[in-house]
Amino acid sequence: MAQIRVSDLTFSYEGSADTVLENVNFNIDTNWKLGMIGRNGKGKTTLLRLLMGDLEYNGSITSSTRFDYFPYEVSKEDLSKTADELIETWKPQVESWQVMVQMNQIQMDSEVLYRPFGTLSHGERTRVMLAVLFAGENEFLLIDEPTNHLDKRARDIVKNYLNSKKGFILVSHDRDLLDGVCDHVLVLNRGTIEVQAGNFSSWWENKEKADAFAVAENEKHLKEIGKLRAAADRSSRWADKNENTKIGFDPIKENDRSISTRSFIGAKTKKMQSRVKNYEKRVDREIEEKEGLLQDIEKVKDLKLCPMDFHKEVLVNAKELSIRYADSDRSLFEPKTFQVKRGQRVVLSGDNGSGKSSIIKAVLGLSGAEGAKAIVDNMAISGTLEVASGLVISYASQDTSFLHGTLKDFCKERNLDESLFLAILRQLDFGRQQFVKNMEEFSEGQKKKVVIAASLITPAHLYIWDEPLNYIDVFSQMQIEKLILDYKPTMLVVEHDVRFQESIATEVVEISQ
Repeated sequence: MAQIRVSDLTFSYEGSADTVLENVNFNIDTNWKLGMIGRNGKGKTTLLRLLMGDLEYNGSITSSTRFDYFPYEVSKEDLSKTADELIETWKPQVESWQVMVQMNQIQMDSEVLYRPFGTLSHGERTRVMLAVLFAGENEFLLIDEPTNHLDKRARDIVKNYLNSKKGFILVSHDRDLLDGVCDHVLVLNRGTIEVQAGNFSSWWENKEKADAFAVAENEKHLKEIGKLRAAADRSSRWADKNENTKIGFDPIKENDRSISTRSFIGAKTKKMQSRVKNYEKRVDREIEEKEGLLQDIEKVKDLKLCPMDFHKEVLVNAKELSIRYADSDRSLFEPKTFQVKRGQRVVLSGDNGSGKSSIIKAVLGLSGAEGAKAIVDNMAISGTLEVASGLVISYASQDTSFLHGTLKDFCKERNLDESLFLAILRQLDFGRQQFVKNMEEFSEGQKKKVVIAASLITPAHLYIWDEPLNYIDVFSQMQIEKLILDYKPTMLVVEHDVRFQESIATEVVEISQ
């Protein structure tokens, strides 16, 4: 067992006014299963790249172990190569047989290594890369969001595989994965960084208690500061009033006073002024003790939604529905029957490639949504798929590649209320400095928040979201869950996150290939 020591680590990207990490200090052991938690844009991926030595920084990172990083880079040319060929590029010190041992542990047939990498699904690519990653020895592994775009079955396989390993940092927003795998957490808080034993749930329970204590202490200090300031002000006014009586007096009204009384008044005033200074010192001490109490508080603000009420009970009706594309003679899934009724939140669940997104596109196309009709024209739909006439749909795509330019440009293109849109992004923890950047500079999580925010401010009868939680931090996930439970919109959702399904779904429809 060795240690990794990070001391006074400071980093900012060249040309950027933002400091990503500042004076960061922590120690971790190389045999831990460490989960990294933090808001989008807090620097989680940047920290992994710093550990890898990919970026220049101030401060020090001390370790006697080697690092390796997931996911490996894959170029367009690499897509035509087999995974077996790519091993030489990714991890030249390991041999194919070592990878095959790991392939067996991650429930994959070794023949996958000899297929063109471009023909593999997201889940297959992830599992192959993880098998290569763990095939080495004496390394500390840096794993960046391995379950994005993976279906529930693949997520469970990856979770069980990682749980059998040790010696890694796992960056993930999948609460189920963090709970099932990690024995320690590294948390990038708003103002500090902490390392704690346990998993996500144990850390979150401790955080809620710590936040409640910090808020109570803050309130106590605020009350004490208020009392001290009131007392200081009162004493100061008394001192001023007393001092003003030193010069001049009415011998008739104040017949017991003489010139010699002046020194007594001066001494009394001095004593009052000294009391004021003591009050001020105590105020400063209370403010110092209060300082930093709330710096790590995660204020999960309530979001708002404007769902429209539809006059019909059934918005989408699917009976013995099956879909195939025009260039294929095979249906995507077994015939399926389900309905989306007013007030329901229907989650489509199933393996990657089973046709969940195709169902969504078919619904969009039949509703007359812009750009979706061409997709439906390329589909052969068997059975019944009916979409209520006049239905207004708000759609959040899983794809963010279309985002370009500034947020202002985006609002103009989509005819969105800019001030409302930016307000929603602020509630989703966007910094104001992000508002002037091009969206190409955003993290993947920030791009997803743009798509979600655009959907949230669009009044609709039906909200269709395709894998909305990919890359989105756990705090924003909980905000979105609370929003849905508070406003109860009618929804059709594709999402593999187990916690999200359990929290918001009124019905889960399993789609089988």
